[in-house]
Amino acid sequence: MNFSLDITSIAILALSIIILVLAICIMNLYTRLNKFLLGNKAENLDESISIINKSIKDLESFRGELEEYLAGVEKRLRRSTQSVHTVRFNPFQGVGNGGNQSFATAFINENGDGVIISSLYSREHVSIFSKPIKKGGSEYELSEEEKKAIKEAIESTR
Repeated sequence: MNFSLDITSIAILALSIIILVLAICIMNLYTRLNKFLLGNKAENLDESISIINKSIKDLESFRGELEEYLAGVEKRLRRSTQSVHTVRFNPFQGVGNGGNQSFATAFINENGDGVIISSLYSREHVSIFSKPIKKGGSEYELSEEEKKAIKEAIESTR
């Protein structure tokens, strides 16, 4: 009888350990299931999937809006000034008037379009000229200094 009591005690002890291990496993699975079900926002798997699906649709919508916005920014950026280059010079070499106070400044976008502003300075007066630039050239005659300013500005956009 003593032998059967020991077997019963061992069986009860083994069953108690098994129950304790199973209880810990169930609690662990419950915690993981709650995390999967997005905490207290969803009560079942279908709600979790629908919440995740809505989040994905919101992200896709945001992505589309962002791509559209960036395309607009990129268009505006292409038209904006990308490079500015100034060449200073003396148009009256040898006369002693003006020094290197005259300049040609090119404002160019990445397509080679823009404007060149030139100034001819002498002690008596200052003349300012503006010429449109299309694809690195102008329909108006350009001085060597203006051509150099445009060339340098275009090279710095690359």
